[in-house]
Amino acid sequence: MNIEELREYCLSKTAVSEGFPFDEETLVFKVLDKMFLLTNITGELQMNVKCDPEKAIELREMYSSVLPGYHMNKKYWNTVVIDGSVSDRQLEQWVDDSYDQVVAKMTKKKQNELMNLK
Repeated sequence: MNIEELREYCLSKTAVSEGFPFDEETLVFKVLDKMFLLTNITGELQMNVKCDPEKAIELREMYSSVLPGYHMNKKYWNTVVIDGSVSDRQLEQWVDDSYDQVVAKMTKKKQNELMNLK
């Protein structure tokens, strides 16, 4: 997976926007203004994704390319180095999980708003 494929996949999800709120190199994807994925646009491709705390630890133990979230709450976020060691399908699943984690923490009103957009 490359940056364009990652970007396209994220933007294919409902109510997703993208932007550069931190600097010119960190692309952030949000669902209804809640961040679910960050990635760099220069250097080695990586993504930060939200994860269930127990699953986050399990993934770090299973994959050498999965690390505690860089500049994030390491309990909930993982940094994934996209170096070809993990399949695109698995990467997409982690993007989906991150999106779902963020949506699950939204208010019922926001969740209903999102459902009406689908």
